[in-house]
Amino acid sequence: MKLFLVGLMASSFAYSASQEKWTPKYKKQNIAVEKTAEAIKDSEKTFSNPLESLYAQKPKGKGHLNILKQESLKLKQNAVPTLIKVMKGKEFPSENRWVATYMLGRIMGVKAAPYIAKFAEHPNWMLRLASLKVLLHLNQAKYKGIYARLLDDKSLIVRHQALQNIKEMNISQLAPYVWKMLYNKDNYAGQSGQLKRSNIIKDAIRIVGDLGFKDAKKPMLEMINRKKFKDVHEDLDYALSKITNKNSPKGGMNVKQMYWKKEAIKEITI
Repeated sequence: MKLFLVGLMASSFAYSASQEKWTPKYKKQNIAVEKTAEAIKDSEKTFSNPLESLYAQKPKGKGHLNILKQESLKLKQNAVPTLIKVMKGKEFPSENRWVATYMLGRIMGVKAAPYIAKFAEHPNWMLRLASLKVLLHLNQAKYKGIYARLLDDKSLIVRHQALQNIKEMNISQLAPYVWKMLYNKDNYAGQSGQLKRSNIIKDAIRIVGDLGFKDAKKPMLEMINRKKFKDVHEDLDYALSKITNKNSPKGGMNVKQMYWKKEAIKEITI
């Protein structure tokens, strides 16, 4: 009898446990359908037009990017709403957002400049870069504040593009900001105490010369005769020639250094 009661209790416990976990078949089917519907909804992307669908695709090479350009040009002004949506949308690949920025500038011209200039502050470095490139393409020299600020951007490639904008548009008013790049540690590579100048420093020195920044003349005359700046001696020679409108004699760097040393002496007033 005891064995019977023990068995009965065990089976009742098992039954109650199975009762708690048991789900009617129709409910299981409904849950499965709901989950499937949610999965489809999450993976499904709806687009307002074919161009938007193209911009949503992950680029697999230049061919895809060229198609984006061609299809955008076909629509002309009608492509503008889609281009703006792509530029603003995080769900679109960065490369495609770059193309959208470029195409907006190409289709709308200078009318798009104020809107494109806003992307110079975008968190995505690629869009900041795209903004600079399009503003250069549109020859928008009036955005001096943007170019000066992006010379200190956290991205080296963005800093370099800002530098190129200043050079290509010959914005001489920003020469002091370009010269300041020589003192920005982000433009150097290596550990503290063993920093090496990156190529952007060489470009900055040359562009200071192209912009005719005379305030840099005296420090450059000192730098060109110091071993510490040996790696940029040629760039200093170029810049000094531009600033002074005088060419150093042909020959090795020693000959050129002697020439600039004499020029430096002439600068000394008694």
